[in-house]
Amino acid sequence: MTTGWTSQDIPNQSGKIAVVTGANSGLGLETSAALAGAGATVVMACRDATKARTAFEEVRRRAPSATIEIMPLDLADLASVRQFAQTLAAKYPRLDLLVNNAGVMAVPMRRTRDGFEMQIGTNHFGHYALTGLLLEPLKAAPAARVVNVASLAHRWTRAMDLADINWEHKPYKRWDAYGKSKLANLLFTFELDRRLKQAGLDVITAASHPGYAATNLQFVGPSMDNSAVSGAAMKLVNVLFGQSSAMGALPSLYAATAADVQSGDYYGPAGFQQLHGAPVKVDCRKLARDPQLAAQLWALSAQLTGVQYL
Repeated sequence: MTTGWTSQDIPNQSGKIAVVTGANSGLGLETSAALAGAGATVVMACRDATKARTAFEEVRRRAPSATIEIMPLDLADLASVRQFAQTLAAKYPRLDLLVNNAGVMAVPMRRTRDGFEMQIGTNHFGHYALTGLLLEPLKAAPAARVVNVASLAHRWTRAMDLADINWEHKPYKRWDAYGKSKLANLLFTFELDRRLKQAGLDVITAASHPGYAATNLQFVGPSMDNSAVSGAAMKLVNVLFGQSSAMGALPSLYAATAADVQSGDYYGPAGFQQLHGAPVKVDCRKLARDPQLAAQLWALSAQLTGVQYL
């Protein structure tokens, strides 16, 4: 692996089918455009139809000859997740690449349609269910890959509170909830890796994080709060510290396409504190690789979503 890896180094993806969640802006848009430019057929899974159309046109502009399409997906609604998986599997019996990219960050207390706290519900439960519901198409592809987008924020929380994962009893803390949802992404990734290997399935699962990328994600919380001050502060922080969405997407693209990726790997930026730079294999906190905690989270996810697999 070289420290100068860019989207130009993506191997030819012709003939491959890819799904990118949260594809209407930021990292998801950049990931979709890069995969389409490398020849993949890209399904842009988006919640907002208007933003999805704009993103579709942007990907089409960058990769005029690519095969791309929009499919509606709301990860905060398990009925939508099931409908998406059913529609996709009917059209594409084989799925080579699933990039679980969509997410919300530091939003005020909200609940998903199924009653989950919004951040754990969208960032973890929605993607846990989606992955399970797409397992058959993934198994049908030779060496399929699942990439889960985590965050440096997985280090910001003390631990997973599985007894109150939906913040029904303790006072809600938005940044702690975000950190827990990102820790859940990594626990899920490494447990999925263990279970796929145990089942003898040829599916690579890896995780990535974008470092500090300046995207629309930072503005969802301030927008929901209707806070101009928070929005202005976030804009300043993005200008001072953020790298571009295109750079932030590189760890995901590396995990999704590079030849030396192994199941269970984690990728992020090479620079100081993993904030900026080209993608390299990185470490995570020890708790994220705790097999007992991961198995407990898996069992709870299966129970709460009703999606059981592996």
